[in-house]
Formats: sequence, structure tokens, C-alpha cells
Amino acid sequence: MTVLRATALSHVGKVRRDNQDSAIAGQYLFAVADGMGGHAGGDIASALTIQSLVDLDRRFDDVDEAAKAIGDALHRANDMLSETVADYPELTGMGTTFSGFLSVGDQIVIAHIGDSRVYRFRDGRLEHLTKDHTFVQRLVDAGRLTPEEALVHPRRSVIMRVLGDIETNPDIDISVQPVLPGDRLLICSDGLSGPVGDELIERTLARGESADLTCAHLVELALRNGAPDNCTVVLVEPDADPDATPHGTPGHPVIVGAAAREVRFDHIDRARTQKAQSLHALREAASHLKPRRLEPTQFESQADEYLDELIADVHRRTVVRRVALAVIAVLVVAGLTVGGWLGWRWTQSQYYIGEDGGYAVIYQGVHQQIGPFRLSEPIDDPRLPQVPMSDLDELTQQQVRQTVPFSSLDTATSRLAELSSQHARDDAATPSPQPSASGEGAGTDPGADDHVGAGSASPQAAGEAGTR
Repeated sequence: MTVLRATALSHVGKVRRDNQDSAIAGQYLFAVADGMGGHAGGDIASALTIQSLVDLDRRFDDVDEAAKAIGDALHRANDMLSETVADYPELTGMGTTFSGFLSVGDQIVIAHIGDSRVYRFRDGRLEHLTKDHTFVQRLVDAGRLTPEEALVHPRRSVIMRVLGDIETNPDIDISVQPVLPGDRLLICSDGLSGPVGDELIERTLARGESADLTCAHLVELALRNGAPDNCTVVLVEPDADPDATPHGTPGHPVIVGAAAREVRFDHIDRARTQKAQSLHALREAASHLKPRRLEPTQFESQADEYLDELIADVHRRTVVRRVALAVIAVLVVAGLTVGGWLGWRWTQSQYYIGEDGGYAVIYQGVHQQIGPFRLSEPIDDPRLPQVPMSDLDELTQQQVRQTVPFSSLDTATSRLAELSSQHARDDAATPSPQPSASGEGAGTDPGADDHVGAGSASPQAAGEAGTR
């Protein structure tokens, strides 16, 4: 048989004036009740519920017997709360959550209603052994909300099931879980699970400190995070030494929170007396008993019309969110489109001289490309001069290949014309080939021979003629 030891700790928090949580840590019974915030008598509801279950802190032969016992006890507690409200109408609307279990051998019988929780820490991982009876949890189960959205939903504190004067036969979850050596079982109100969260709870339990230190650290985390609600924790562990002194003994368990003090109705009775004496005194008493709006938790019935209204509200919020995202997406796309168009227009106002097909030509655009798209094209205009690259000096060729940018087409055209003029001047400065003086053309020119022959033959011919 597994022997369990527990530590219980409760703190009023940093916002509320009264502690409406109650908890019990016995030898077989371990539980937390969170009185309804925002309703008169939340502390009375949780205290009466826990105090009515003290007799369950005893050994049970099997889990079926324990399940029936705790289920019946909670229904009796619910009836008792209704009867209390009947006697004291000023407490109308009071209620409480309940999460706890009975130890039976190597198993526990869990009873749960509301949004307090039972966790199991095993092999370094934190597990939920209960499911919150809240509106947002229903929406998560129905796929209408993600767990992350549920954490910040404006109606995350709406509870759908509690003990109190609301329902005559509340639906209480009963389940059975095994307990293994090394397990750590944590019961807490939402004053811990809300501001601290599962991740920090898991890391704190993983440190392996004693139950007393672990509970103290968990409450300290809640206080560091603002502690807007009462914070109550019960940490239960299998005892490695079954002969050790129990943390609580049957009939004398450890009780903390509102249930640790005697439940009194004197203030209500005084209010009734004052009502009979004077109307002014009645108003003062009513203002004293008026629920404070500071507490966020609230209960709503499970009426279908209410659920339909809340679901419709979530649907409206979802539609608004989607429309807003769509508008933002359209604006972003439009901005990118306009920005891209303006950028393209700017590139097409730029020019540069570059090489194309062995010629120096003018390009419109910039010498860049985005992926496979070039941001420039050569200008196809027959009126522009054609300048072969081979006719330019090496320095000019290098400049053209590295591109020469211009801010206007006119300046680019003027520069290309200069390159064309330079090409033409170079052609004109080059000398034409000349014939050699000893060449064949000069000595054998027929005209020259005839001229020279005629000139030298006349005197000779004249002499010959005189001799004859």
C-alpha cells in the first residue's frame, strides 16, 4: 500500500482582502476548494464544503467504495450550500469549486468540479488529471479556440460548473489514477495555475526540493506575478518511509484557508436586526455585503442560449480579427506593389553605356538584375552612332565594360557621340600606304619611259640626220 504525505499552504494574494480558498491535507483525503469570487459568501461556500468532507479522511477498501463516498459527500455539500442560502438569502449566488482525491492503496479517486486543478508530475513531465469546467475550455474542446487564445480570452474566468445554490444535481467528474513511486501530486486553485502557468509549475516540481519548500516557492511565484487571486496549493507525495509520522491523521487533518476558522453568520444576523430597526441601517448592511467587482472569477449557468451568445461573440471577434488581418495584408501588398512600381520607374529613368554584341551602346535602366530579371535593356535606335569596341583604346573599353552611368539620355548620347568622333578622328589620322622609289612601278612606268626616251632621242636623231 502506498502511503501519501502532503503539505498544504494558502495565501490571500495581493489584491483580495479575504481568503476565499480552503484546503485539506489528511492521511487519505486531499482537496482544494475555491470560493466563488465576485459573489457574497465565497469563503463560506469553500469552508463549509471542506469541513463537511473531514469524515472521508479514512481508509477505503476499494476505489468503487471511495468513488461513491466522495461523490455522495459532494452532493450533500451542494444541498447544504443551497439550504444555507435559503436561510440566509444575502448569500444568494455563493459557490465553490472542488478538486481533490481519496487515496486507496496504490490508486487515487479524483473528484472535480470547476477550475481548480489536480496535476501529476511524473518522469519530469507535468500532466493534467482534471479538465477545467470553464467556457473557454469548452471552446477549446470544440475547436473554436486554441489553448493559447484561451489564456487571454476576456471570458476565461467564466465557470460553467460549481457547487452552490445554482444546481440541485451538479455534474461532478470522478476518475481513478494509479500512483507510482516518485510521483508528485499537486492540487491548486486557479490563483496558482493562472498567474504562474504550467511551465513554471513543472520546473519548480522538477527541482526535487522538499514538499514544504516546493509549496513555498510556488506561492512565491504567484506573488511575484501579481497574485490577483487567493493562491492555495496541496502537494502530495508517496512516502519512502511508511513508518514515518503522518502529515495528518484520520479525524485531525491539516486544514488551511477559510476552512481553518469557524464559519460564522453573525454579520448576516446583525444585518437582519438592523433591517428591522431602520432603513438606513439596512442600506449600510447591504453595502457591507455587496460583492466586490475586484474579483474576476464568475459563474454562469449552462443554459444553451448563454452558450450560443458567447459562441456568437467569439465568432464575431474571430471575423473582426480575420477582416483586420485581411485589410493589413491588402495594405502590405499594395504598399509593396506601389513601392516596386516606383522603384522600377526610377530605374527606367537611368542610363549607362555598356557593351552589346561587340559595340558600345546605350542601355536604359541600371546595371543590376533581380533573380532572372534584368533591370536594363539596350536602346534600339538607328539614329544613335555605332561604335565598335575593337576601335576603342584599352582604357575606354574597360570603362565601357564596367558601364558608365548617366542620369539622362541626352548626356549618354553626347558621350556616345564623343566615342564615335574619337573613332572617326583615329581613322583620319592613320596615313595611306606610299609606293617605294626603287620599286618596279617607278622604273617601268610606260609613260615615264616614253617621256624619257623622246627627250633623249631628239638630239641624237638630229645628229644622225646631219651626218647623212
